[in-house]
Amino acid sequence: MATLKTKTYHAKAGEIERVWHVVDATGQTVGRLASRVAHVLRGKHKPTFTPSIDTGDFVVIINAEKAVFTGQKLEQKLYYRVTTRPGSLKQTDAATLMQKDPTRILQEAIEGMLPKTTLGRAQMRKLHVYAGEVHPHTAQRPQVLEMDTLGVG
Repeated sequence: MATLKTKTYHAKAGEIERVWHVVDATGQTVGRLASRVAHVLRGKHKPTFTPSIDTGDFVVIINAEKAVFTGQKLEQKLYYRVTTRPGSLKQTDAATLMQKDPTRILQEAIEGMLPKTTLGRAQMRKLHVYAGEVHPHTAQRPQVLEMDTLGVG
């Protein structure tokens, strides 16, 4: 009597195919956009997803300054950073940070949704966020990533 064994697939580094995607953040909510981009950076949209291997794709986000917050988050949400000096906790509200550096808002939101390990840092290096329409990654021929087709969030 033969017993059937199911085999679990594990992606290998040489088998991974990476694609470049471009996302327009115009009018998109920051949290929903971040969760969908984190999904692609991790590689969960692929059937070859392996949790311990970086199987994700590259993502270029353009028009980061046109992303929107819902409710009162623009005035109430605070971002913190620490310098190397004692008692150096600095806080900035989202409206001020959106004027100074709109790319940092999306980077922090996406980074918070990735693993806090070496794997997460490797996945974060595949993210490129730009405030305007122009980006230097046209040579990679990025495909437009439609956020509605991912079915995440």
